[in-house]
Amino acid sequence: MDLTHSEADEEFRAEARAWLEAHVPRTPLPSLETAEGFAAHRAWEAELAADRWSVVSWPQRYGGRDAGLLRWLVFEEEYWAAGAPGRVGQNGVSLLAPTLFDHGTQEQRARVLPPMATGEVVWAQAWSEPEAGSDLASLTSRAVRTDGGWLLSGQKTWSSRAAFADRAFGLFRSDPGAPKPHQGLTYLMFDLRAPGVTVRPIGRLDGRPAFAELFLDDVFVPDEDVLGEPGQGWRIAMSTAGNERGLTLRSPGRFLASAHRLAGLWRERGCPDHARARVADALIDARAYQLFTYAAASRFLEGERLGPESSMNKVFWSELDLALHETALDLLGEEGELTDSLWSEGYVFALAGPIYAGTNEIQRDIVAERLLGLPKGRR
Repeated sequence: MDLTHSEADEEFRAEARAWLEAHVPRTPLPSLETAEGFAAHRAWEAELAADRWSVVSWPQRYGGRDAGLLRWLVFEEEYWAAGAPGRVGQNGVSLLAPTLFDHGTQEQRARVLPPMATGEVVWAQAWSEPEAGSDLASLTSRAVRTDGGWLLSGQKTWSSRAAFADRAFGLFRSDPGAPKPHQGLTYLMFDLRAPGVTVRPIGRLDGRPAFAELFLDDVFVPDEDVLGEPGQGWRIAMSTAGNERGLTLRSPGRFLASAHRLAGLWRERGCPDHARARVADALIDARAYQLFTYAAASRFLEGERLGPESSMNKVFWSELDLALHETALDLLGEEGELTDSLWSEGYVFALAGPIYAGTNEIQRDIVAERLLGLPKGRR
């Protein structure tokens, strides 16, 4: 893999850097886990989209720049280095959009992607259920056929962004008689404000509703909002999961920026010896994650698909994120207890990393069985 960027790539980087220097808010936006912060972050998405920086790798007809995967990585490095706000549209942009590109119809892409790019429509992920989290195939929420579409019923939980989002995507059991749990599932998109939908926010450690429960009572969804073929939802969902654990959910630029910010904090605090090794590890691991991602992106561009190595990726970035923030809070001491600091806000979010997108225990099982060829453990 040649890590030398072309002259055109460097021009792209310079253009992105200049735009970010001119537009990134001087004062951090309020937490996006509040109504005020969510609205401010939605407005930031619109500002990005106005100059086609919200989805740089997408085709231009959907609001992107046709920049490609490698330039998306370059943009992400500049974005996070500039201290730009977190992305409230991430579920849609990073998870649903790649699935639409792979499995959606032309009509769905034309209808769904442009308002997603501008932040006009923000998406929530609605996969987990009270008895079906990491064991997604055991889900019981159902989709029943009706004239012109489907009726959704059941309960979803830990739906990220659902407290303030507009729409959601998830899996539903459309054929309860299918011989295996992962068969007879259908992938649907639905309106969170439709009749029959109840959204109940779930407060995280600081009380802010980063997640929500969804209660669905015969919610009508038209056929046009089925993604792929009915009954083939598992195969499509695995495409989404690969993106979630692999390339798109946690770009390396975010961790590189955090690691350098941590090193700056360590220097500000007088370079204490007790944190020296942890700060060095954070810098090394963030750089290793960057190189791993570039290698994965190169293989992807050569025609390979994301496989079980995505699980290794997910374990690595989630543990790195937690270690970064724990080290920062140790350096800050009592000051780190302030709930509105960037580090404390990031720490609360990082705590969920080893759990969401498939728990790290499940990901380690996948690595052991599918990458290392070890026998299945006891369930």
